[in-house]
Amino acid sequence: MSDQSGKNGITYADAGVDIDAGNALVERIKPAAKRTNRPGVMSGLGGFGALFDLKGAGYNDPILVGATDGVGTKLRIAIDTGNVDGVGIDLVAMCVNDLVCQGAEPLFFLDYFATGHLETETAARIIEGIAEGCVRSNCALIGGETAEMPGMYPDGDFDLAGFSVGAMERGTELPADVQVGDVLLGLASDGVHSNGYSLVRKLVDISGLGWDDDCPFSTGNLGEALLTPTRLYVTQALAAVRAGGVHALAHITGGGLTENIPRVLPDGYGIEIDLNAWDLPPVFKWMAETGGIAEAEMLKTFNCGQGMVLSVDAARADALVALLENEGETVTRLGYVRDTGEVRYTGSLL
Repeated sequence: MSDQSGKNGITYADAGVDIDAGNALVERIKPAAKRTNRPGVMSGLGGFGALFDLKGAGYNDPILVGATDGVGTKLRIAIDTGNVDGVGIDLVAMCVNDLVCQGAEPLFFLDYFATGHLETETAARIIEGIAEGCVRSNCALIGGETAEMPGMYPDGDFDLAGFSVGAMERGTELPADVQVGDVLLGLASDGVHSNGYSLVRKLVDISGLGWDDDCPFSTGNLGEALLTPTRLYVTQALAAVRAGGVHALAHITGGGLTENIPRVLPDGYGIEIDLNAWDLPPVFKWMAETGGIAEAEMLKTFNCGQGMVLSVDAARADALVALLENEGETVTRLGYVRDTGEVRYTGSLL
């Protein structure tokens, strides 16, 4: 029998890990996770795994699609400013906006939150943002992991990763049937979204501005403007897909328009885009001017105001524009699919 009368030696808390804080966080975020419940959810937070019933979600012969991503160095701005409420939405968007490009409906989401020292209030604000992104995407937050790792991250620093699974009925996968002459429809972005922030931060250094300084291209301060969350396109894009005539979708992240649209085209196909079709948003104009960035570099680094691009049947283009506008999107006819095998731009953004 072990001796229970001796003094307690060093504890996990002495090593920098507070189990009680982790338990308190789980209790704090349970209401946020409950908000995200949807048909198919079978379990709540706290188990070793999370269950999901595809039949309960309404699928007969489903194909599963998985996606994972992070927020990138945009987190550095959130950490430095303390404005962490929107990065959870970014995390969800970077995953579920990819799933919808395959024609899949996002079903559930799990997060991984790692930090040097768990601050319950900060962590809860982040995870409540994740829940908000899930609610907007009709996607259930069914689990996650919070890792307190002293010595790996300085106090106050954290990192995020997200994992999402979606489904579609067999035979409805995208891209499919992309044709020469398809119309390219662009859905407006809500700013820089969540890629290119290593360059964004370098440009802010060049400008000499601080995060709390007045924003030179918008209202409020610079940090707030650059932390505008990534736009979620899930429900709008799925409505368009279900209406018929959508052949492909491209989420415009790292690589910009130049690199992402060709990913959904058949071999030998290309695109022609009229850069005069839309006005470059002020944030991108400011970045280009601050860094003397060439137009071609902007187009292969940032979304330049177009966060999602659809390749659609030309005969269905008008109806799909009307549908997407009714869903709250700002839609631009960007150009066409061609048989040139190259990305060709006409006009000018800058």
